[in-house]
Amino acid sequence: MATAAAFAITEHLKLIKSPIYGTGVTKTFSPVCHCATARAEISFKLRHADTVTVTIVTTGGDPKATLASAVSEQTGLATFHWNGRTDAGGIAPEGSYQPQVHLQYARRTILMPNKIAVDTTPPKVLSASDGAGILTAGGRHTIVIHYDFSEPAHAAVFVGGERVVLGNPSRARYQVKWNGKRGGKTLPPGSYVVRIAAVDDAGNATPPADRKPVVVRIRAITLDETSIHVAAGAHFTVDVHTGTRTYSWRLAGRKGTGHKELLRLRAPSKAGRYRLVVSADGHSTSALVIVKRK
Repeated sequence: MATAAAFAITEHLKLIKSPIYGTGVTKTFSPVCHCATARAEISFKLRHADTVTVTIVTTGGDPKATLASAVSEQTGLATFHWNGRTDAGGIAPEGSYQPQVHLQYARRTILMPNKIAVDTTPPKVLSASDGAGILTAGGRHTIVIHYDFSEPAHAAVFVGGERVVLGNPSRARYQVKWNGKRGGKTLPPGSYVVRIAAVDDAGNATPPADRKPVVVRIRAITLDETSIHVAAGAHFTVDVHTGTRTYSWRLAGRKGTGHKELLRLRAPSKAGRYRLVVSADGHSTSALVIVKRK
């Protein structure tokens, strides 16, 4: 009979709903980042009004910070915030913590299973490279910068101290694209030093002094090839990239205009070395055309 009674009590307790539900807890944050993720949010819904005390404890159960002490809360949503500081006044050491809720009238103390990670270490940029480092201004052109971070993080691209890109997703090794714009405007042709930083999920960012520099040359017009080998009198094509709708070209005394990215031309009838010059918006680029005998 005692065993049956214990079983009945256990089954009855399983049917009793928890006095709190609908929990939401920040997974990771940095109390020193001076950013939007500088504090953790703890929220839950109360089934009944109660006097609530909310504390932050270590995974071993040691109390570290009191967020609310004997606060009256009505039925429904209750939200609290933790700035990462302990009751002693210092920043909590890096590690994992949990919220604990005491309900005075319900006579319940509930350790929420949600873990909060305190992370105060900024990620490092191990390497950053953009290959050729040439970007065509305007249009849909972008330059791809490959990076390697010390931990999963978002890539941030800075030009002149201004952040122009914050990439997704959060990875330790990936790539980020930049379209040559700052403040919504395309930068004029020239050489620019862009700097790559990492921003982790907690909000920690690579310090300015540790950002990796990458040199990017912005040009008004570019060609995919700088040296073209073709037979005398034969047709050949060149990929032309520019932000303008039209461009002009000159080759061996002939000239014309183009409208598409693929420029189709005929080589001179005599063997030799010629210079193909393509111009757009007052800027020019060229390729060497080496014509061989048929």
